[in-house]
Amino acid sequence: MKLLLVEDDAAMAQALRLALERRGFEVDHCGDGAQALARLRHTPPDAALLDLTLPGMDGLQVLHRLRAEHIAVPVLVLTARGAVGDRVLGLNAGADDYLSKPFDLDELEARVRALLRRRHGREAEAPIACGPLRLDRESGAFQLGDALLELPPREHALLKALIARPGHAVPKEKLFRVVFPMEEHIQFEAIEVVAYRLRKKLAGAGVSLITLRGLGYLLRADTAPLP
Repeated sequence: MKLLLVEDDAAMAQALRLALERRGFEVDHCGDGAQALARLRHTPPDAALLDLTLPGMDGLQVLHRLRAEHIAVPVLVLTARGAVGDRVLGLNAGADDYLSKPFDLDELEARVRALLRRRHGREAEAPIACGPLRLDRESGAFQLGDALLELPPREHALLKALIARPGHAVPKEKLFRVVFPMEEHIQFEAIEVVAYRLRKKLAGAGVSLITLRGLGYLLRADTAPLP
């Protein structure tokens, strides 16, 4: 599930991006309205998280132009403007939902998933699978065959990021940010230790964690060929 985060506060954008990636989303970011409109036109995501206070073209202008061009990307407005009048303006401009800052990350995730359900039906909440391995989107639990797969938090975060794109290489740099968010004291090579431990737990179970030198890691069913 691809999200476009439109937020001009760099620190908040970084924190939100890391938090959402840990929850299984693929997040792109831009910091101004004109750039956001261009991306929504040419590479529309599954949903957009849009701040209203942006340099140049503000969020309301982005919404007006987006809907005038009949671009139907679901938009969740994130803003410090909490007054009822501002919420009404955002919804009338074409927003699908509205969340005032500060907000709870669990509520943000729930609202994003609700937007996706409304757009795609229940398909958005179907389990992600790779061979015998399945991830329940609602609970975040992994099941391997008929058994629950219990993992430490870092291995869980790594596997969640990999199963979001089964059969595709995910760069080590991106995985490091997901597994070790805001932990600048951790050495980059630590991601290899987490991957090694996870690989051992998946061995012989019908799904493999593959190292692709120079590209990153890839999760695939043992019956699937390498790309």
